[in-house]
Amino acid sequence: MPHIQYIHAYEDIISLDNLLGAWKEFVRGKRGRSDVQDFQLHLFDNLDSLHEDLEKKIYQHGGYESFKVNDPKPRDIHKACVRDRVLHRALYRTLYPFFDCLFTTDSFSCRNDKGTHKAMDRFKAFGYKASRNRTCTAWVLKGDIRKFFASIDHGVLLDILSHYILDDDIIWLINEIVSSFNSTKAGVGLPLGNLTSQLLTNVYMNEFDQFIKHELKMKYYIRYADDFVVMSNNRDQLAEIIRKLQEYLFDNLKLTIHPDKIYIKTIASGIDYLGWVHFPDHRVLRTTTKRRMFRNLKEKKSKVETVQSYLGLLKHGNAHKLEERIKEISSGKIL
Repeated sequence: MPHIQYIHAYEDIISLDNLLGAWKEFVRGKRGRSDVQDFQLHLFDNLDSLHEDLEKKIYQHGGYESFKVNDPKPRDIHKACVRDRVLHRALYRTLYPFFDCLFTTDSFSCRNDKGTHKAMDRFKAFGYKASRNRTCTAWVLKGDIRKFFASIDHGVLLDILSHYILDDDIIWLINEIVSSFNSTKAGVGLPLGNLTSQLLTNVYMNEFDQFIKHELKMKYYIRYADDFVVMSNNRDQLAEIIRKLQEYLFDNLKLTIHPDKIYIKTIASGIDYLGWVHFPDHRVLRTTTKRRMFRNLKEKKSKVETVQSYLGLLKHGNAHKLEERIKEISSGKIL
């Protein structure tokens, strides 16, 4: 079956109108940063220079500034310069609408009108369906990809993209961005800090999504970034597809499932997913998330925005006692 093809031309992506539109989106909330201010000081000259380099195809992506964050586990973030990030936005805003229409309904990461809360609601709905309105046991196969961003193969990614994008100049531009970064070895890895990486990893994993939905015909499947769950009322069915999932990922995407993070359990026993432990009719906050939350509250001395952020989070589960405790901490009743 032929792929639907991307219709925009290279010129649409690199046009001054698109670059200016990308700048306006990029600069929101960043005007106070010195590097952004420097770029803005000669904005039109900078955009014109970028456009000219792209038009002549002499554009070269610059290097990255690297730093670590705890989100919640330690992650290496690589940030490109402002010029390159404006280009990332220009490419993203033209490619995203096309590819988003191709993704499965149940892919929830880095997509408009999706996110963790909707993924958790979908988890609950699928649990209800898999258990046939709670008349039988619902089983969950849960897994995640080992070193996901660091393992994306550039050659495989560009091959997937070339099935949809026939314009060689667009493929050249994407390759300039993709090949600007390597993780463990040449030709492998995408930087966590790039906006384009969010879209490209979804394009990459869409192959896996389609395989599960259409080849394996699993109805109750959810993916958020590299974390995925498959539900069924038949445990043997889930056990049988593990090898098929591993083989597909390795043979087609050069990825592996983390061996310590794949299991099959009943929903009734509690499934740890997206920061919450899910049961058939309720969810509770993961213990490590609770500990981190209280540690942050103590370190930040219960700043109003921190307190409000956590209270907003807790509304998505059964956490009335936690809400009350946070309110007590913020009011100074608990030290």
